[in-house]
Amino acid sequence: MHLDGAGHALDTAPPGWRSRTPVLAYGSNACPSKITWLRTQLGLTGPVVAARVQCTGLAAVWAAGLRRRDGQRPATLAALPGVAENHFVWFATPEQLAVLDICEGRGNRYDLAMLDNADIRLDGVLLSGVHAYVGAAPIRFPLLVNGSPVRVADVAQADAALLAGEPATGHGLACTVLPPQHTFS
Repeated sequence: MHLDGAGHALDTAPPGWRSRTPVLAYGSNACPSKITWLRTQLGLTGPVVAARVQCTGLAAVWAAGLRRRDGQRPATLAALPGVAENHFVWFATPEQLAVLDICEGRGNRYDLAMLDNADIRLDGVLLSGVHAYVGAAPIRFPLLVNGSPVRVADVAQADAALLAGEPATGHGLACTVLPPQHTFS
């Protein structure tokens, strides 16, 4: 759990945290410093409860486009059968989800979607109803280099901005996109 600029044991999380919206956190959203940035820049409040999970059949890959503000290549999510990766799931409050919507440009750069039949496990137990931010536009679809997405686990951020390829036609994930409350740029 992240609160007051520090990490705390999960057993100190507020009661009922498992009933919050589970949101797969990959790329920078799994980084404690990003949580601190969300607090200072976008007004994120309350304890952020996150647990390490194992995901099978999907992966964090580099997106086709670069971020305008810093020229870096962000991560995006793609279906990759047979691949297993460890990520985090945020158990987000409605207020925290609203901040994530702004940060991710929901309805513009990314969509919030419920992952259908995703194999995401917390301590070996299959989680249901996991949400994720998935590419909503070609700039946030997976970058294909020689026809294949490039996993974040395989190429460092500093090198990712130099990759050349083309955007995939989509992310390939079985998911249900949730209509945004607002559109953000």
